[in-house]
Amino acid sequence: MLYGHTYETWAVFHLIIFALLAFDLGIFNRKAHVIHVKEALLWSLFWIAIGVSYGGYVWYHDGATSGMQYLTGYVVEKSLSVDNLFVFLVIFRSFRIPRQHQHRLLFWGILGAILLRAVMIALGTALLEQFHFLIYLFGAFLIYTGYKIFREGDKEMDPRQTAVFKLLKRFLPLSDRDFHGKFTVKENGKTHFTLGFAALVLIETSDVLFALDSVPAVFGVTRDPYLVYTSNIFAILGLRSLYFVLEDMMEKFHLLKIGLAVILILVGLKMCLEAHVHISPGLSLSVICGILALSVILSTVIKPSKD
Repeated sequence: MLYGHTYETWAVFHLIIFALLAFDLGIFNRKAHVIHVKEALLWSLFWIAIGVSYGGYVWYHDGATSGMQYLTGYVVEKSLSVDNLFVFLVIFRSFRIPRQHQHRLLFWGILGAILLRAVMIALGTALLEQFHFLIYLFGAFLIYTGYKIFREGDKEMDPRQTAVFKLLKRFLPLSDRDFHGKFTVKENGKTHFTLGFAALVLIETSDVLFALDSVPAVFGVTRDPYLVYTSNIFAILGLRSLYFVLEDMMEKFHLLKIGLAVILILVGLKMCLEAHVHISPGLSLSVICGILALSVILSTVIKPSKD
């Protein structure tokens, strides 16, 4: 048994994940091509259906409470990951990454995110088992993060001004030529790293930062490492397709970040007050979905400020 679940259960889950990844990149996206909205939408619906269906399996196998906690964790991770998509968009635009090569970069970025989530969730579980008071620190951190989103608003990062890019530029020979699907190129007989490689490094490091928010947030929903991990993985698997769906629509949902900030603050408060206030998984799921829906609706009604 591992965290209350059999080794076979963990093995089957990972076999499903790796089979889906091989199916995605090895068959349908083996060749670089421009992914249009219709194709991305179909893939997004496919990944969402797979993720929700696994929630149905958890519900059937482990009971309604576990099923509801999985679905709530899935929605929390999915919604918080949308903010990560804004960062991907800025990185791709800054480094002039052609659309036909963006999917492959996102694939390797997501693969790295899966490994990162496994490490962070295992570490978080071990820490919470030994030092339960950390749940209050996690909660306070989420509240602070939500406040920062309110304070910073639509402030946009410049990938070329980040410390990570400056370090890459200092210690690695970087080529400023447009990315054509290769991570290294030959210039004057010497090997240089491309902007595509720099973009991939920034995608991975940005996911580290976002995981610091999303992983504790899902721990605020359930303390079961299996539910935290599986809901996280299924939520981030569909990010690549969702990126291409939202790429041209992100600016229209300008209040979505505010909705995400509210979710972080509420989950943080739930973690800080867990000894005194019990909120059912069903209510948590309803409130989170309601906040997301309201932020999207209000984005279409309230026009963004031009200041």
